[in-house]
Formats: sequence, structure tokens, C-alpha cells
Amino acid sequence: MVIGEVFINYWLIAGVVFLISCLLIFIALKLFPVLGLMDRPHRYGLNRKPIPYYGGIAIFLAFVFSALIFVPWSLQLGMFLLAAFILVVLGLIDDYRGLPPWIRLAVQLVAALILVFSGIGILSFNVPFWGVVELNSWLWLGVPVFGALFTVLWVMTLVNTMNFVDGVSGLSSGVAFLAGLTLFFLSINPALHTDLISQSYVAVLSLILAMVSLAFLIFDFPKSRILMGDTGSTFLGFVVATLAIYSGGKVATAFLVLGIPILDMVWVVFRRIRSGGKFWKGDLNHLHHRLLRIGFSERMVVVVYLFVTFILGAMAVMFIDSKQKIFMLLALLILMLLLAFMLVHYGSKRDDKFVKPRSDD
Repeated sequence: MVIGEVFINYWLIAGVVFLISCLLIFIALKLFPVLGLMDRPHRYGLNRKPIPYYGGIAIFLAFVFSALIFVPWSLQLGMFLLAAFILVVLGLIDDYRGLPPWIRLAVQLVAALILVFSGIGILSFNVPFWGVVELNSWLWLGVPVFGALFTVLWVMTLVNTMNFVDGVSGLSSGVAFLAGLTLFFLSINPALHTDLISQSYVAVLSLILAMVSLAFLIFDFPKSRILMGDTGSTFLGFVVATLAIYSGGKVATAFLVLGIPILDMVWVVFRRIRSGGKFWKGDLNHLHHRLLRIGFSERMVVVVYLFVTFILGAMAVMFIDSKQKIFMLLALLILMLLLAFMLVHYGSKRDDKFVKPRSDD
């Protein structure tokens, strides 16, 4: 199969997945009000009518249907979808009645371990100026212990990162769209893979993620007509985390693309611990909250966030050398530190003018 035919197939897949996703989201818009699956704006001090909630159900179903249509069945695919289903059920229960943090973390751990025992894990990573660090030297029940620990940490970090960033409509779906698109272009990059057909598995799943997220973004921005809830955000984070390690070697890229939300999560958790609070207890100190506090509108927050994420994703696709990526990560870290200092210094002066957004997570 020539490269041109490959791209035509991807275009067809993208179109079909997008249509499937839009159809399921449209059905959710009509069906959820009848079933009473609506949000509770009064909980966040919002003066508006309730809109359909639990949009993560449509996201999950669109992804699963598309994967079963376009991806050959395998044990790994089945285990991946099983782990994702467990997280979706967790998200539904959490959205409906709320769950203690330890239950959420425990279920996330189970989902990550399902991946590990199905053979999806990080066995090594390349450290610039150092070399390849192997994580498969110590086995237990046939599973590399260090690789399993690294995989679990990675999965749980991204699941919670996407959940934390879902504080403004359009952020989670927009970030997931760009992350999926970045992973897709990396999977079909001939400079990284001599045999593009061997990467079609990851490429198709990444494209499905991108198109499902794009479809939801259309209904979620600039004016939200449906909310994904934890059901959708945790699922999207899990998919991004899994696809980054599916074929090995894309973890650094995913970290770069999601660098701002990941560093924001680390910063917020650190501040909560330093102030003597509980690191899992939601507050209004995330980056998007602070941007709102200094006068950004919700639309401006989403545009700025996605623009920076797009630039980072484009750079990740263009600069494939690991040494280039480490310099990009350092630049991102410096940028985040400067931004954090500015927002903490300036934003604290405008706390009294801050209007609480739709989510406190």
C-alpha cells in the first residue's frame, strides 16, 4: 500500500468517526434532558438553566464504536477498553453523587494495572545526554516492576491532569484533540518509523481520539451545550496516556504537549500541601482560574490555552530529536514559573472581583 492510499484511508476514518461522534452527542442532547441527566449550575453559583451533563458517555461510546470498526481486535485492545470502561463507570458515579478521593485513586490504579498486566507499559525511556534507561531489569510475575511503577504513575498523572483542566468549557476536549492529532502525526512520520503500516494501530486510535474530541469541542465551545463531566475528562486523560505508551517512545512528546496542564497540576498540588491543605481538595488556584481572575474571559482562556498547546504540539512533530525536546521542556518550565509568579502576584490583588467558574475542580 502506497503512502497516498494510507492518507486517503485516514481521511475516510476521520470523517466517519467525526460523524459518529456528532450523531451520538446530538442524541445525548435530546435524550439526557428526558432522562434527567442534567448539570446543577446552582452548585457553582451560576445563574443559568441546567444543560445536559454526563457527556462523557457519548465520548466513550463514540470512541469504542469507532475502535471496534476500524481497529483489528486483539487482547490488548480488549483490556484497554475494559480499563477505560471501569474509569467511565467511576466517573459516572462520581458525577452523580461524588466519591471519596481514595476511591477515585484506587480505581485509577486498577485501570493502570490492567494495562500493565496486558503488556502495555513503559519499558525504557531516553534521557538526553545520558542514554536509554531500562525499566525491565526486575521482573515479578513476568511484569517489569520499575516499568509498571512508571506506567502507573504516568497514567494516573494524565487522568488527573485532564480532570483538573476541565474547569472551563472547551479546555479538556480541545487539549485532547490537539494531543490526539500530535500523536497521530508522530505515528505516521516516516522519519520516526520506516514501516508506517506497523504504526497504523496507534495512528488510527490517535485519530479516533482527535475526531471524537473535536466533535465534542464543537458542542462545548464557545458556548457549552453539553458538559463531559469527570466521566469524559478522566476517560480522555486515560486514552492519551495509553496511546503515548502503546508503541513506546511518545511519553516525552505527550508530556510536552500537555506540559502546561501537567505543570499546573503539580504546582497546585504543591501549593495545597505547602499550605497545609489536602492535595486532592479542589480549589480555585488552577491556571485557568487565575487567568479568569486577572480579567480573561472564558473564551480567551480556552483560546490562549489551546494556542500554546498547538504550538507545543507542532514543535513536538517538527523537532523529533530528544535533545531538542529537553530544551523545549526547559523553556516550557521557565515560562510556567514566570507565568505563575505573575499570576500569583497580580491575581491576588483581584480576588474580590473573581467570578467563580462552572467547576471548582
